[in-house]
Amino acid sequence: MKTKITDRARQVLTIEAGAVKEQLKHLDGSFIKAAELIDTCRGKLIIMGVGKSGLIGRKLSATFSSLGISSVSVHPADLSHGDFGTLSHGDVVLILSYSGESEDLKRNFPTIRKMGLKTILMAGRQNSLLAKSCDVFLNVSVKREACPYNLAPTASTTAMLALGDALALGISHKRGFRKEDFAKYHPGGNLGRKLTLMVSELMHKGDNNPVIKQDATVKQALFVMTKKKLGATSVTDSRGKLVGYFTDGDLRRRLQEDRNLLSRKLSSVMTKKPKTLKTDTLAADAAEMLKKYNCDNFPVVDGKGKPVGMIDERDLIAAGMI
Repeated sequence: MKTKITDRARQVLTIEAGAVKEQLKHLDGSFIKAAELIDTCRGKLIIMGVGKSGLIGRKLSATFSSLGISSVSVHPADLSHGDFGTLSHGDVVLILSYSGESEDLKRNFPTIRKMGLKTILMAGRQNSLLAKSCDVFLNVSVKREACPYNLAPTASTTAMLALGDALALGISHKRGFRKEDFAKYHPGGNLGRKLTLMVSELMHKGDNNPVIKQDATVKQALFVMTKKKLGATSVTDSRGKLVGYFTDGDLRRRLQEDRNLLSRKLSSVMTKKPKTLKTDTLAADAAEMLKKYNCDNFPVVDGKGKPVGMIDERDLIAAGMI
């Protein structure tokens, strides 16, 4: 039983992966023309489809919108019952229909044409009525469905989704879309936090920020580190500017070589010119920095180079950044 299920599952994944790979040959002049129509659209992108294609359309509409390309998903059956009001001058209509012969779509197509809207069809049959009528035809044909009877929409809808994603991301790349732009459309949830949460919101500051002068001893620094429970301390000069960093890791390593370490001046044993973060650094970027340099924490400095906080790995873990 288990063998039969996994064997069939392997066949399905192989067929669908192949269907997606097939779409590389469809990145042709029509694909570029479709991208240009959407990119220069003065209105919004209307996406419509029936059945499984309609579900793919809803997902693609959400993807376009999340990338700053205004999009609305409309069910063709609802158009003649008031939803034509969703469409307006300057819109571009992307129709999803593998056969290109859906009755709901063909029934409403003349009205879409009368409105003067540009139309793009993503389908698997180039000789269909809609393929001949639309401004741009995007070929999304696949060799076969993953269904053993070659009936249930499986490989075809996977390919349709992949080519639609390629279209959306290609346009966003052309527009120079940045992760800061992405953050504007995803303010909530864990994703939004990763794109908006800054170090200043997580760092230990004020009395919780371990700082000590460079003429203090290692023993005095150890007291500060223990009291603040962060395992490190920023080291400053007489003007309060960061000149070094000392961690419990430094303490353990140096104790093996120097029995008198606790009485040494911090200025002689600290890490000079340490890596630092700014208060407006994204917490997600801080997490990447910790990983890159294999550190547990980093000092946070202001524009004058003074330590105003410390960000610790545990803070980033608690915030879901790691």
